Amino acid sequence: MSDGGVVRGAPAARADARRNRALVLQAARFAFEEQGLGVPLGEIARRAGVGAGTVYRHFPSKEALFRAAIVDRIELFTDTARDLVDAEDPGGVFFRFLSSVVRLVSRNKALCDALEAAGAGRFTPSPGVGKDFDEALEALLIRAQQAGAVRRDVGITDLRALLVGCLSMERARQAASPEAQAPERMTALMCDALRATPDVTKLPPERGNRNEWRCAVCGAALVAARTGRRARYCGGACRQKAHRERARTRRA
Repeated sequence: MSDGGVVRGAPAARADARRNRALVLQAARFAFEEQGLGVPLGEIARRAGVGAGTVYRHFPSKEALFRAAIVDRIELFTDTARDLVDAEDPGGVFFRFLSSVVRLVSRNKALCDALEAAGAGRFTPSPGVGKDFDEALEALLIRAQQAGAVRRDVGITDLRALLVGCLSMERARQAASPEAQAPERMTALMCDALRATPDVTKLPPERGNRNEWRCAVCGAALVAARTGRRARYCGGACRQKAHRERARTRRA
């Protein structure tokens, strides 16, 4: 007999089986986070301290295990976006949420692979999970557009493509030159491309020579004059922009 699809009298899963499944899932999360989809199932079994047969009993394929390992992370992003949809300053909330997603996902190879594969139509995290994330993200996007903070010709398809591209570029920059490049520079440029007004996202300070001088407006490196006098701006455009900003401040 059954009740709602559950077989009455069916024996509960044994405690050791539940423990083994939890061990496999925990090992998979760490392994996929470090190596992405390329990690072998045998490596996951070794980390979990179980045999390969145990892994296959709980997860019939690597894709099924990969899906189970990342679903809760994607659901967390979705829940966060839903909590923020009615927050004040929808433009600021939208850009901060995007930046947080890129920052967190770029550290997790599994999530990077999942978003890239989903964007190309090769992978679906779980029935409804990807759709829920898109809908929550789109709700933040629409509110930011209604507030005049985001250009109105951007849709959720554009936004997902930008996210995937930004993740790829952030990871590539970090791998190529982790010390010399400003962190999250690609994220800032992505946000600027989405803005309805020509504001510029403030970048984190670059790691570099402590004695290096930088433009007070755009942050570009400055070349010392022959006299050794320290310049404040990289050129006339930044000098004029700083002058206009000071004038607006005085009028206020």
